[in-house]
Amino acid sequence: MAADDGERTSVRTYVPRYQKERWQSHAADLDMSQSEFVRTMVQAGRKGFDPEPEELASAEETDPPSPDANPGGNGLEDRVVETLSDGAHYDWEELLAALTDDIEQRLDETLQELQSDGRVRYSGRHGGYVLDE
Repeated sequence: MAADDGERTSVRTYVPRYQKERWQSHAADLDMSQSEFVRTMVQAGRKGFDPEPEELASAEETDPPSPDANPGGNGLEDRVVETLSDGAHYDWEELLAALTDDIEQRLDETLQELQSDGRVRYSGRHGGYVLDE
């Protein structure tokens, strides 16, 4: 990985409108810009991955510390309260569907990408997906 000169650059992604609105609302609740909120959430999600040593050193040198990804709260708890705040009654299945958003679509897209990259394959014989190492 090349050395980072500290220059900032943009990253573009596309999400459903409702997702952006949720992010904007959550960012506002945390008194963060939307950019800082998304960057913080991505970094929080990456904590379980082992970064390359150069990446780690570069990040320590150039990234200002991010606030806690979920200060003072439980992310799922917040989402349940947000979902129920519309006053409607949800049964278990409806609430589960509301909280898992489009996980089936995201999983399908992710598996397709991993298969295209040759990292995962589907085995009909074994009835499931497996890492293709």
